[in-house]
Amino acid sequence: MVLLAAAVCTKAGKAIVSRQFVEMTRTRIEGLLAAFPKLMNTGKQHTFVETESVRYVYQPMEKLYMVLITTKNSNILEDLETLRLFSRVIPEYCRALEENEISEHCFDLIFAFDEIVALGYRENVNLAQIRTFTEMDSHEEKVFRAVRETQEREAKAEMRRKAKELQQARRDAERQGKKAPGFGGFGSSTVSGGSATSMITETIIETDKPKVAPAPARPSGPSKALKLGAKGKEVDNFVDKLKSEGENIISSNMGKRTSEATKVHAPPINMESVHMKIEEKITLTCGRDGGLQNMELHGMIMLRISDDKFGRIRLHVENEDKKGVQLQTHPNVDKKLFTAESLIGLKNPEKSFPVNSDVGVLKWRLQTTEESFIPLTINCWPSESGNGCDVNIEYELQEDNLELNDVVITIPLPSGVGAPVIGEIDGEYRHDSRRNTLEWCLPVIDAKNKSGSLEFSIAGQPNDFFPVQVSFISKKNYCNIQVTKVTQVDGNSPVRFSTETTFLVDKYEIL
Repeated sequence: MVLLAAAVCTKAGKAIVSRQFVEMTRTRIEGLLAAFPKLMNTGKQHTFVETESVRYVYQPMEKLYMVLITTKNSNILEDLETLRLFSRVIPEYCRALEENEISEHCFDLIFAFDEIVALGYRENVNLAQIRTFTEMDSHEEKVFRAVRETQEREAKAEMRRKAKELQQARRDAERQGKKAPGFGGFGSSTVSGGSATSMITETIIETDKPKVAPAPARPSGPSKALKLGAKGKEVDNFVDKLKSEGENIISSNMGKRTSEATKVHAPPINMESVHMKIEEKITLTCGRDGGLQNMELHGMIMLRISDDKFGRIRLHVENEDKKGVQLQTHPNVDKKLFTAESLIGLKNPEKSFPVNSDVGVLKWRLQTTEESFIPLTINCWPSESGNGCDVNIEYELQEDNLELNDVVITIPLPSGVGAPVIGEIDGEYRHDSRRNTLEWCLPVIDAKNKSGSLEFSIAGQPNDFFPVQVSFISKKNYCNIQVTKVTQVDGNSPVRFSTETTFLVDKYEIL
């Protein structure tokens, strides 16, 4: 076989990652991949299509395609075998078969692709060999690093010993009224022992623990040296001007992003040796006049084991979902065991789960246009008045078991008409004059605070206030799928575990 290229692309033919094994321009490979979706026949179940010059061998992977582009005279059986190996390599490096996950691990995938094919021809390797080759674990490198760390520790200890000797010599000299011993500096005048001692001591302190040293005294008078912060007044004037325009300015000592600050202040999660992360993402589009156009929710349970003695375990899953969610287990998980007893365990009970790595063991998907499934309904009513528009916005929590935190409802505003006049409001608001948006901020929406409203007036037309966008985060998942118990395979004894649940918004719009 002569393999020209291997690529992972979307169903529209957009290349996410591509590796060419012969000389080929970027324009050429992008053109071949863009033409690939148009050549497929929806009514047939072939795994290859041909053109006058090349053959496409492909395999669907959820929303993506794994595509091999070969010459027409290549062996189709070898092509299919190579395609299966490529498809098995991708889940080794990517937790989910999604576009952003593939892009994040693109270099890992390219390195693995290079182990499978060289100069267009298949190498005689299996999945275990590919994993070994790409890890590139070197015993010599570990020995070199250990020796270097030992040398650094010995050098630091010797430096401390010398500094103590110099300090002792200085004290003895001061006690006897003699001049402290000096050290020559490259044949020039000597440096006093006290200065040498202080310099060495400062070096040791900086090495062990960073410390801000006081600024040395400078001679008074004009200086032509570069002055840091010389334009401070101009910066202050610019900041004042931004504040007058309605911008929220964060001071320099609080210069962290909001997301980073949230991470800092978030309470630490007590992670046990067996830790599970349950994550759901929702994509929702509603019409302004009512009606759910599309709602899609993806969820996953990620398992992380930090102690190899808990590698052979089973997860007891409690599924109380009544919305018709579609469940799918990992290929290595015993599907019959999960269907019969709601237990997640490996097909081979003698094998262990991977240690110190996140493994997706169960995922689910829900797609619907049923309005009763909307977790948070938003009604925006702009009505024209003599001076512009009066806008009324209401929210209502449909799922009483949810608790939504850091809810932000973003309403676009007409440009060049100034700030809105706020009437009644539940919660707080922020006006961003540069982006022309009004952000309605609500710290918590739950069963006790399930509805609220905002009224404001501003010049404009009703269409100016759409699309309305919503973002939030929740520590309770939407589909009510939980892990209630973890037991060992041998003896069925219980295992301590911790769980982290997150419900996030991917896109939430009212058009």
